[in-house]
Amino acid sequence: MTTQQIYAVGAALVDTEVSVSDAFLKNHSIDKGVMTLVDQSRQAELLGALNSDGSKLSRHSGGSACNSVVAAAQLGAKGCFGGKVANDEDGILFAADLARANVQFYSAKADSRVTGKCLVMVTDDAERTMSTYLGVSDAFSDSEIDHNALVNSEWFYIEGYLQTDEARTAVIKSAVEKAKQHGVKVALSLSDPFVAQLFSDNLRVIIGEGIELIFCNKDEALAFTNTDNLDNAADSLKRYAKTFAITDGANGALIFDGHDFFKIPAVNAKAIDTNGAGDMFAGAFLYAITSGKDYQWAAKLANKAAAMVVERFGPRLQATDFDQLKSI
Repeated sequence: MTTQQIYAVGAALVDTEVSVSDAFLKNHSIDKGVMTLVDQSRQAELLGALNSDGSKLSRHSGGSACNSVVAAAQLGAKGCFGGKVANDEDGILFAADLARANVQFYSAKADSRVTGKCLVMVTDDAERTMSTYLGVSDAFSDSEIDHNALVNSEWFYIEGYLQTDEARTAVIKSAVEKAKQHGVKVALSLSDPFVAQLFSDNLRVIIGEGIELIFCNKDEALAFTNTDNLDNAADSLKRYAKTFAITDGANGALIFDGHDFFKIPAVNAKAIDTNGAGDMFAGAFLYAITSGKDYQWAAKLANKAAAMVVERFGPRLQATDFDQLKSI
């Protein structure tokens, strides 16, 4: 008997979000618009610079899959998240945040290392730039997977960021195989163009002979399929997933429901922060299809949710926002 609609796994990170200038990025040699893995000292250096500037920092539970399952849960889906945190202040914050969002959190016994953190820097053009110290989440293992929840879920949702390491890839490959054996549908986010390109072999390892659903944006689709246009990328993705959703900013989304393609127009939005837009899209989409909606309806809801979140600072929406979304 299914007990969870969505069981998600990913890096358990505490996000620190802050507004910065392009000059700050340049002065600190930060590549704009991408996620860069850094060590603890580098992240501390950047946080120190921001604190000395008097910047306002916002902290909350994060990580791509975490953001998505929180969105799905706040819309009404029953969700669980598996990740690794440490026995520190940030680990406590992370767990408490998920409890407030009505998402079950499964983690192996916390250890003495440091909970992972992601510094999200947002510039005036709404672009987000991330410097991530994985901390203890880098040691994500089979212990962080609740196998009972996995086999009793409708969907197993994975973030591509987990596949930047051979050991984690092996763990997720095993979990995907178990999910398939128990009839659990598998969904994967390609997460980032650099993941889709540099770790495409690892992504293919966990996909195996195919999964039910892939989420990606246009750049990720092109990188993963090694193609130069959206049509070719979409055709190539059919080899890996029965269905998929490719987001393309102001151009909307291209959806394949297993039979037909649909182009879903974007919702006009005045963006102030693009952080979490893709995560929100995936979470809203998963909520919709677990509620029995078709892919067109799901994509329309997901586009609206993504448009709404980019008009706010941070990757989350308020309860009143979700009530509004469900009324469409």
